[in-house]
Amino acid sequence: MRKNQFFKYFTIFIWLSFILIPYIWMFITSIKSPNELYTFPLKYFPHKPTLEGYKLLIETTPFLSYMKNSIIVAIFTVIIALFVAILASYSFSRFDFKGKMPLSFIFLITQMFPAILLAIPLFLLMRNLGILNTPLSLILAHSTFAVPFSTWMITGFLNSIPRELDEAAQIDGCGKLGALRHVIIPVASPGIIAATIYIFIYSWNEFLYALTFTSDIRARTIPVGLHTFMGEYIIRWDLLTAGGVITGLPVIIFFMIIQKYLIKGLTEGAVKG
Repeated sequence: MRKNQFFKYFTIFIWLSFILIPYIWMFITSIKSPNELYTFPLKYFPHKPTLEGYKLLIETTPFLSYMKNSIIVAIFTVIIALFVAILASYSFSRFDFKGKMPLSFIFLITQMFPAILLAIPLFLLMRNLGILNTPLSLILAHSTFAVPFSTWMITGFLNSIPRELDEAAQIDGCGKLGALRHVIIPVASPGIIAATIYIFIYSWNEFLYALTFTSDIRARTIPVGLHTFMGEYIIRWDLLTAGGVITGLPVIIFFMIIQKYLIKGLTEGAVKG
């Protein structure tokens, strides 16, 4: 093996280890017995692996309710944010209108402000609308922050698509929306799928607004629910790590399902572009 190949594989190994070791450690911790969690000196591997932490998580906490709320919020955030982002991206990419450049920069500038600055204004807005402690408040808040970046992401893909495809579609009888639906979206599918992944993960992991807008246990999402396992004097590592393992599964499954469409879109885009 050549030195450059060895260096390449060694670098990949170090990089993967840096990423995967925390997750492996979380899983190992989740299958330890309560006695092994707090023993000193630390035991790196459980003597008798157990799923007691998962059982307690499901039976003694409203974790399934947290999971349901997170799924609802993430899915509807993806639908709303993606719909708005695609239309906005198409407008920025294909139309010339007054204030186009300033508006596009405003979209990007919104990502520069810390989310905490808007927590109180959005809280007051949601309270006046009467939607606090509901998934709708989180869906609207998450969509607000997901749309600008997704718009910029998709616009970059649309700009790389020749406008001749639009003209050809219109010659064949498609209107502008028809060209968007039947021609532009299929070719730009890699960018749209990448934006979908970003929106889903952002909504799934968002903590600040989920904590601010939901005080009812029945309305909380997973990040806030996991936070409740961290008490003032003790941290329930068994529940926290078991919840962390389960929390990662929907993201992994979602990515595995959508990955084939991402690869398919890349190959189709290479042919059509």
